[in-house]
Amino acid sequence: MLQFFRKSFNSKFGLALVMGFLLLLGLAFAAGDIAGNKSFGGVAGGDRAATVGKGRVDTSEVERAVTRTVENLRREQPTVTLRDFIAQGGFDQVLRNVIDLAAIHEFGKKHGLFIGDRLIDSEIAKLPDVQGPDGKVSDQLYQAFLRQRGLTDAQLRRELGNSLMARQLLANADLGVAVPSAVVQRYAAVVTERRTGQIGLLPSAAFAPKTVPSDSELGTWYAANHKTFVRPERRVIRYATFTDAVLKTVPAPTEAEIAAAYNANKAKYEASENRKVSQLILPTEAAAKAALAEAAGKSLEAVAAGKGLSVATLAPLGKSQLAIQTSQAAANAAFDAPKGKVLGPIKAPLGWVLLRVDAIEGKAGKTLDQARAELLPELTTQKRRAALTDFSARIEEEFDNGSTLTDVAKELGLTLTETQPLLANGQVFGQDGKTAPAELARVFTTAFAMESEGQPQLAEVEPGKQFIVFDVAQIQPAAPPPLAEVKQQAIAEYQLAKGAIAARAAALKIEAQVKQGKDLGAALAVLGLPLPPVDQVNLPREQVQQMGQQTPPPLAMLFALAKGQVKLMGAPRNRGWYVVRVTDVIPGQVAANDPRLPEFQQTMARVTSQEYSQQLRAAMRGEVGAKRNDAAINALKTRLSGGN
Repeated sequence: MLQFFRKSFNSKFGLALVMGFLLLLGLAFAAGDIAGNKSFGGVAGGDRAATVGKGRVDTSEVERAVTRTVENLRREQPTVTLRDFIAQGGFDQVLRNVIDLAAIHEFGKKHGLFIGDRLIDSEIAKLPDVQGPDGKVSDQLYQAFLRQRGLTDAQLRRELGNSLMARQLLANADLGVAVPSAVVQRYAAVVTERRTGQIGLLPSAAFAPKTVPSDSELGTWYAANHKTFVRPERRVIRYATFTDAVLKTVPAPTEAEIAAAYNANKAKYEASENRKVSQLILPTEAAAKAALAEAAGKSLEAVAAGKGLSVATLAPLGKSQLAIQTSQAAANAAFDAPKGKVLGPIKAPLGWVLLRVDAIEGKAGKTLDQARAELLPELTTQKRRAALTDFSARIEEEFDNGSTLTDVAKELGLTLTETQPLLANGQVFGQDGKTAPAELARVFTTAFAMESEGQPQLAEVEPGKQFIVFDVAQIQPAAPPPLAEVKQQAIAEYQLAKGAIAARAAALKIEAQVKQGKDLGAALAVLGLPLPPVDQVNLPREQVQQMGQQTPPPLAMLFALAKGQVKLMGAPRNRGWYVVRVTDVIPGQVAANDPRLPEFQQTMARVTSQEYSQQLRAAMRGEVGAKRNDAAINALKTRLSGGN
């Protein structure tokens, strides 16, 4: 299992799959994940992909899980295709995840574990998409939530129940995991080791034939290797933007509407008075009276300072607000007193208060006629927004009833713009540096999620101001182009492929010579070809680990071999062959009190707990029994890959 994790973190999709697996079956698997997941589990249908205990996993469940995983991957890698994902082993990993979840559920049922309805209700209540303004579950929002995800109430409850079952059964797998100090120290010595070695490259270009292949040779080769030339999916988007200028006539606010708005905001237009007040709080009434007498000849601040106290100044407040800050009696007194007067003592929750009115801010009220100039533009804007909302709803209704984008554009007097073929990452196909128009930014992801052409939609570009109507005019699936369109590139790749074969043959001879003790550089020099110089490596493992996924594969291999070993590695895309040799492995010296040991111990405990969790899942799967239907699985895999 540890080797699986090491390999997975080095592959293109491995990290996402491993983390997705931990998310799927770990503590975070319940309501939050269901809320954002339209694909995983729940809905029965399709052929049987596997029998798990007394239950079954349908191909439809697997398909939804695969599709959703690819959608999540595209957030980080927009150009990832379903075909790529399957080719990298993603389908098989997701299938294992789905089967494991079913096995956990069957295991729990077998041993009498039960997830109550009230617990499931509490998980549903946590879903943000179903909460109304009062924070409680809104039945209307809940039904919309189910429709958006293609689920019924029973199916969602089953998913949540399975999730909670997995959480209960797997959460304790890593409790109390402890790795002995001696093991940690040994691991630390490996992590801190230093290695020396050599890496030589035999580029395919140095061995490639100089002659151009015949059309027949090239055609045969291209037919067998056309997947190398697959062009990513491209989409052409048609769109038009518009503003509220499309609203020809919006009725002006009526007198009744103006009066209603005035009455609804009467407090805003009434005359008001705010007062800025300073207060000194004393513990007893006697102390307050003495301070008041002293304030007859001094400032309130001076009186407070003489007693080791301070005066608190409140921001300008209305009478009711001041009552909340002090007391009703204090507010009444403050609003009856003239500016500058010190008054009191007044009983307050924390003692006895002396008050001083520092400032009086009065605001004259407005009659309906006086407020009209303010209300009229506000109501006009509101009515225009309401009209625009109604207008947008009418467009959406037209789309729902079968109107095309062309129909609506003609009705609105808009000119449709058609983009050049675009990639999922927003770039224009075949034109480096050129991207999709800025006005498509808010709808681009939606356009690439549409299942087919000619599905018009309406969206906001700038909320309340600018809108866009759009559809996908053309979808060009990911596919290799005709040979004629890439002939020169194909010739170059053909020559490199032939060169790679010759480079491997030469590399095998070099490998044999180096194993017999010959220096790698000397062995390569005998070939008499313009080869890159041999890289002399002298690095600690920690430095290589810091490179993460950016670690060059031959360097990673050098740190995986034993001392004295020599091994070949092919470069990607037929670019050549590496010869990797480890000359020395110098173990790290880690003392028993090294400050890095606690961090190493945490790392080992985390990986060990993951292994325990995987072993527990395997044991559950073995106890309930899981049998795959390979015919149905292979048919689904072929269909998702684009085959017949």
